[in-house]
Amino acid sequence: MRAFELSTLALTVLAGGMPWLFACASAPHPAATASGAATARGGVAPGGAAVAPGQAGAGAGDASAAPAEADPHSFSRPSEVAVEHLILDLSVDFPARRLSGRASLRLHSKSSGADTLYLDTRDLDIQRVTLEDGKTEAPFTLGDPVPHLGRSLAIRIPPGTTWVHVDYATAPDAAALQWLTPAQAGSALPLLFTQSEAILARTWVPCQDTPAVRQTYEATVRVPPGFLALMSAENPTAKTADGIYHFRMPQPVPSYLLALAVGDLAWKQLSNRSGVYALPETLERAAWELADTPRMMAAAEKLYGPYRWGRYDLLVLPPSYPYGGMENPRLTFATPTILAGDRSLVSLVAHELAHSWSGNLVTNANWNDFWLNEGFTVYIERRIMEALYGKDYADMLAVLGRQDLEDTLREKGTDSPDTRLHLDLAGRDPDDGVSDIAYEKGALLLTTVEAAVGRERFDRFLRGYFDTFAFQSMDSRRFVAYLKAHLLDTHPGLAESLRLDDWIYAPGLPQTAITVRSAAFARIDQAIAAFAAGTPPAQLDTKGWTTHHWLRFLRNLPQPLAPARMADLDSSFHFTDTGNDEILDAWLLLALRNTYEPAGAALERFLIAVGRRKYLQPLYTELAKTPAGAETALRIYAQARPGYHPITRAAIDKILDWRE
Repeated sequence: MRAFELSTLALTVLAGGMPWLFACASAPHPAATASGAATARGGVAPGGAAVAPGQAGAGAGDASAAPAEADPHSFSRPSEVAVEHLILDLSVDFPARRLSGRASLRLHSKSSGADTLYLDTRDLDIQRVTLEDGKTEAPFTLGDPVPHLGRSLAIRIPPGTTWVHVDYATAPDAAALQWLTPAQAGSALPLLFTQSEAILARTWVPCQDTPAVRQTYEATVRVPPGFLALMSAENPTAKTADGIYHFRMPQPVPSYLLALAVGDLAWKQLSNRSGVYALPETLERAAWELADTPRMMAAAEKLYGPYRWGRYDLLVLPPSYPYGGMENPRLTFATPTILAGDRSLVSLVAHELAHSWSGNLVTNANWNDFWLNEGFTVYIERRIMEALYGKDYADMLAVLGRQDLEDTLREKGTDSPDTRLHLDLAGRDPDDGVSDIAYEKGALLLTTVEAAVGRERFDRFLRGYFDTFAFQSMDSRRFVAYLKAHLLDTHPGLAESLRLDDWIYAPGLPQTAITVRSAAFARIDQAIAAFAAGTPPAQLDTKGWTTHHWLRFLRNLPQPLAPARMADLDSSFHFTDTGNDEILDAWLLLALRNTYEPAGAALERFLIAVGRRKYLQPLYTELAKTPAGAETALRIYAQARPGYHPITRAAIDKILDWRE
């Protein structure tokens, strides 16, 4: 831990009388100043390399539009000096589990007297900081570690400095990085992937790690021959002989959308604008499952305007991936658990694609307003699915989502402040805000507004919203003001009757929430009633049921169920042996709650093989409710934990009170 570092060269220059090189200011506390979005302007990098400008409209907008609320999860002060372009030159070292190299940051000074650049870091080895020419060293201070946030990096700069270069290396256990052995990856070669959201970009790139700041970027990534490297940028489709890859992202993105993957990966085209990457043995199956992606793109564009990111490709990762998907622009990362063999789980693709408008294009200014990313995205996801597969399909998704929301409200308590849309996550990990509140309550608010004003008017409003705030950040206060001014105020009294403040700033679910019903689930509910009345499972009419029908069935069976009834269900529908991970997860949870021991081996295999946090948290939580279950959980977790991503490990460690 280095509280203050000053090189010999810097001391020599200091002796020459350059007052800006005096000791750095003390590190700021997160949220000490308001955040603002960076402007992406063209320019020339050191050495004369041209830097592509951001697209039109990529700046922060008028100063009056800047978010008023500071980001409690960043040490950066972008209202003084903001990063507007990033150049990475990184080497990937699999044996050492380390990235090393240089981050060059082009700056935009917003204050004429600004003499310090503040960056976010966590567990980075900061080796050297230099200025414009890459030779003149700059003094820097690393602040004391703060839980979840890491350490501030304060770099002293002369006013008007345009470039700063940071030489650094990551830690072997950097929280954003998962290094998989060949056995863990299911590949002949090891594999690396990143997960930067919410505030983990700082564990592999020194940056202003707040969604209020946008930057364009380019990168050179050096990997061993035989590997393919990919980023959230313009990507190659084949391996290079020398293992050197060059990337460019011309649209400005926040730091949480920085992404990197390296492995024995192959590519298959889906259309002239989309394709899929995966391990060679998974590629054909993934391409078949994701074949409707181009149709989804067309449906989304018809609703909300042009897709502004060039290509939309997907990377199907190994099962250890901690989420369903991650909306890295140009390259969605996806879990293989969506490869069900019947295209029944591709709403996840619609969700990640929807982020190309809600989240990637218009972004929550900080993680207290996570719902502005995810609530909008769930709403758009269902609109895309309705356009492709019909209203009945979208209604099933909405009803299942409403059940998830109500389950979350019961778990958290309807008076919990964490059931508000606008959260207060200061002093906490932003991942604490990831729940069905942001996703489903947020989507339900938009569905309720749509029902009040009519779909046609609401569609025009949303398209205007995305056009107006493209490549900018947004907070709840400004969104409500825009909603009222451009939609609700034309309907006298409507804003008051919707009770927007109750939706956003109050806990629980307002009485104004509409209820979506699914005609397709009526048949499922009849089957549930028949089963509850004693009808053997084999006599139920399940012809034509898809994943969503089965989820409705499993989630709503009467409780408790005797072992014989569980066995009848299993023998009739082969739940324990299903290859559909969504159905298997629901069944295993039911098996735990009803002590169905024949599912025990399948549970253990599932917990070891799959790293998706959505599945693992409820299963480990259920196991931990009894002493015997907790013992089983700890035994399985000891074996499974090395294959989980750090994000998943952190969640399960907390559930099981794990100690190394």
